[in-house]
Amino acid sequence: MTNLIDKIKEIKTEANADNLGMILVHNGVVRATSANGDKISKIRIDYNDRELEALIKEVESSKSVEKVWVWINRGILSVSDDVMYVIVAGNKREELFPVFIDFVNRIKAIVKKEEILRRQ
Repeated sequence: MTNLIDKIKEIKTEANADNLGMILVHNGVVRATSANGDKISKIRIDYNDRELEALIKEVESSKSVEKVWVWINRGILSVSDDVMYVIVAGNKREELFPVFIDFVNRIKAIVKKEEILRRQ
């Protein structure tokens, strides 16, 4: 697993300082309940690498974005395990926040998630 502090330092080093005003980080974790309230014990996660790579390239091409990095945890995960890390570095809040929210939502749309319900 990647150390987020090290990844942020790396992004700062590689980024164009003229286009770097903030770095946004998302850490998605496995919840104990599904969206409809069912108790879950585990989830199974998978995704298409090419779809994710294409999405990253698209977001990186935005003028307000300087660097993008995504890590998704594949396999069977337990409650409180990390599902994904998303980092988007770029220019200004008012430009970057909408891009970030849309990016995380689009990543979630390509991730295949199967919830394993807790036996009661």
